Amino acid sequence: MKAGIVVVVAAGNFGHDNSASTKGYGTISSPANDPYVITVGAVNHHQYWLRDATLNVATYSSKGPTAIDHIIKPDLLAPGNRLISLQAPSATLVAQYPGNRPLVADITTNVTTALSTDFFRLSGTSMAAPLVSGTAAFMISNDASLTPDQVKSRMMKTAWRGFNKSVDVYDDVTKATYHVTHDIFTIGAGLLDASAAFFNTDKPTGSAASPVAIFNTTTKKATINYNSTGATNVVWGDTGLFGSSVVWGTNVSGSNVVWGDNVVWGDTTAVGNNVVWGDRSAWSTSTAALAQSSAFVALGEN
Repeated sequence: MKAGIVVVVAAGNFGHDNSASTKGYGTISSPANDPYVITVGAVNHHQYWLRDATLNVATYSSKGPTAIDHIIKPDLLAPGNRLISLQAPSATLVAQYPGNRPLVADITTNVTTALSTDFFRLSGTSMAAPLVSGTAAFMISNDASLTPDQVKSRMMKTAWRGFNKSVDVYDDVTKATYHVTHDIFTIGAGLLDASAAFFNTDKPTGSAASPVAIFNTTTKKATINYNSTGATNVVWGDTGLFGSSVVWGTNVSGSNVVWGDNVVWGDTTAVGNNVVWGDRSAWSTSTAALAQSSAFVALGEN
């Protein structure tokens, strides 16, 4: 982004990883941990494409804060569950999961029961990230003077935040029910609103680097440092163009980071004093999370 290029990165698909007893928190790592990039998590739109309270963050979508450095991520969510995109006919996933080929009738006016040889259905944050990349391309094509910071801040300011506080989601791949909380470390600023971002006219002058969460081991509270990179001025916070409540909505209360149904992060001692805020990251206790399941990526949630 320092070179004037908008960089969009998938958050990762390790939200199910509880190997470090963090319930998936602290599983965002490189390159999604870079404060300058736009880190994208996945939302499950349940095939209805309605923007209402039925939406939920996909249970597999990696959660912040980032491992080791505690950058507040993801920045945004975008649809990423069972999306249809181009098929590589000789790919291993196609051979292993032929049922993920959509019907030709689902994507054309051709009334047939034949399966498509051109398209394939997949899940994951890597399916969500291109929607943000495409929106950025449209924004820049409309106004070539936009900086990466302005693109990122416009997207985050205009994001949709109408999620329920928390929800239980059944995953038909893992055969488990997951409780997900829609907080600043799971949804970031919210769901991408491509139209609102495109038509927004704000042109802030300052860094849109993602903030950092700082945990106080005495008070058991985490506060936000809006200037995580030591920039001269930043877009966020009390002195920036976009106040915290404008960008992160009710996910931030005053100087404290809201943690799920508790008042602030840290009231749950097992998490507050364990891996997320400790000397090691969630990745250091196990290598199991590094191998993503192809079955999960191919099938995703129900």
